[in-house]
Amino acid sequence: MSAEPNTRLSDLFGLAGWSKGELARLVNRQAAALGHPQLATDTSRVRRWIDTGEIPRDPVPRVLAVLFTERLGRVVTIEDLGLVRPGRAGSRQGDGRAHDPDAVPWAPERTAAVLTEFTGMDLMLNRRGLVGAGAALTAGSVLSSAMHDWLRTPPALTAGTSHPQPPLDADPAGFDRYEAAPVGSDEVEALERSVEVFRAWDAARGGGLQRKAVVGQLNEVGGMLAYHHPPHLQRRLWGVAADLAVLAGWMSHDVGLEPTAQRYFVIAAHAAREGGDRPRAGEALSRAARQMVHLGRPGDALDLIGLAHSGSGEELLPRTRAMFHTIEAWAQASMGKGQAMRRTLGRAEELFVSDRSDAPVPGWMQLFNEADLYGMQALAHRTLAEFEPAAAAHAQSCADKALQLRVDAQQRSKIFDYLSMASACFIADDPEQAERHARRALESMGSNSSQRTWDRLRQMNRLTDRYADHLGIRQLRDEIARAMPRPRTAKGGAGRVGTAAV
Repeated sequence: MSAEPNTRLSDLFGLAGWSKGELARLVNRQAAALGHPQLATDTSRVRRWIDTGEIPRDPVPRVLAVLFTERLGRVVTIEDLGLVRPGRAGSRQGDGRAHDPDAVPWAPERTAAVLTEFTGMDLMLNRRGLVGAGAALTAGSVLSSAMHDWLRTPPALTAGTSHPQPPLDADPAGFDRYEAAPVGSDEVEALERSVEVFRAWDAARGGGLQRKAVVGQLNEVGGMLAYHHPPHLQRRLWGVAADLAVLAGWMSHDVGLEPTAQRYFVIAAHAAREGGDRPRAGEALSRAARQMVHLGRPGDALDLIGLAHSGSGEELLPRTRAMFHTIEAWAQASMGKGQAMRRTLGRAEELFVSDRSDAPVPGWMQLFNEADLYGMQALAHRTLAEFEPAAAAHAQSCADKALQLRVDAQQRSKIFDYLSMASACFIADDPEQAERHARRALESMGSNSSQRTWDRLRQMNRLTDRYADHLGIRQLRDEIARAMPRPRTAKGGAGRVGTAAV
């Protein structure tokens, strides 16, 4: 007992709107449903959890996480409730104090448990038809400060410890472990192939339709990681976990679940580092940076992309550095920093052209090709054109090159290119060309489950106001109004929606 109030639990309890007696009855009922009929919680126990920081024994923390998740319609973990026992989340290096339960980075042995718990709660929200929008976005500066030194230190798996853990030994820290079992190389190879299938679907159709499947697969991998496999298999499993977590984050971002998406990006960075793949950890953080620009927080994006650059190590390929620079340039354009944007895009192009390495390109980088380079350049110039209208011509040129290079498998990216082109044409006072490209985008959006494409369409539609008397534009506006889904109600700090990422 800490004898100090549990402010996390108190805050969430206030949001839930229960009485202490009501929560006690719900805990007993839920515990019985989970096979613990002997549990007998009462009002006084609930009061001690909140007022004195008493941490109940298992399974009560897990039961509470389920109840609050259902009540609030977003993922609420044991850490969110402040119900982590001392030592479970690791300790700070050098001072012996327990970690803040929500702090990053968390201790290495916690990564699989955090992954499994969070995905389990996310799946429960899907099953119950709840929103799952999460609590609040963490500022990019907070994440980059917390993870700066951690990202540069070698993980336990690659550090060459003198007392390696025995293979195939179950880790009791795993949250809600079901029939998890050790796996062999064939199973890991099948998981790696499934990542490619999910990645291709996301690029073609958006994240909405497959998000639940990706989260479910990630949850299973978390169970597998509760066992300690031989190092070469363990490293590959961490790689699968990182890939799936990035996909889960990107798909969550694609459908507007912003804090949930950010949590997956952070989980992905942890998983990649556990597997010794610092460039992959950096790429996961770059996704979080793109998300921040989309939400109108370019300063946070620059903090995160700076961490991605510096924390990825010397093995980072020039093409990956080029991709990071395009995100940095987009953030600079969002702030109206034209000169900085142009310098950054110049560095990106030089790095992309210089990438003639014989080393195989990792699967997570294969989608960043020449078309994506031009697409991101178009997006940056189109964004800058809001401050410097002359940049619209450069946006049109880059978008045209991107569209010429796009393949049908990148349908969502083609939609973004059409919208970049249409927006640039409106800014350049060419409504006829703008209408043509906007219609092409609109025709493709019905089969794409990406909330981001609708966000971008809203941004473009704002530019049609000055052409409302133009017959073709007036008809286009009517068609957009009929096709537009109802705007989501932002929950918990989703932030202002800005121009979406390619």
